[in-house]
Amino acid sequence: MNALRNKVQLIGRLGQDPEIISFTDGNKMAKFSLATDDSYKDKNGNKVERAYWHNVVVRGGLVKVVESYITKGKEIAVEGKLTNRSYETASGEKRYVTEVVCNELLMLSK
Repeated sequence: MNALRNKVQLIGRLGQDPEIISFTDGNKMAKFSLATDDSYKDKNGNKVERAYWHNVVVRGGLVKVVESYITKGKEIAVEGKLTNRSYETASGEKRYVTEVVCNELLMLSK
């Protein structure tokens, strides 16, 4: 059961082209938002559709795949873990971010 702790699997479409960040040590990181869809029927029986947006971060060798093949609108599956971080804006406001740190990626679009 330990293998199931903090594990996230999502299938969705990219909301924009990935942002590729290069570091001075030669490493790269990719960031993008992934939309997943959900639907349900309200109390009147009408179908209600909603999109949920997830921030995804990719590091290591998978960045090359993201950089070469993943673009806005592509459907992909990601697996990883949820992380939380906070930062302070220039005006001193504290912001909190939840991200999926991806360790596996599968391209589903042709």
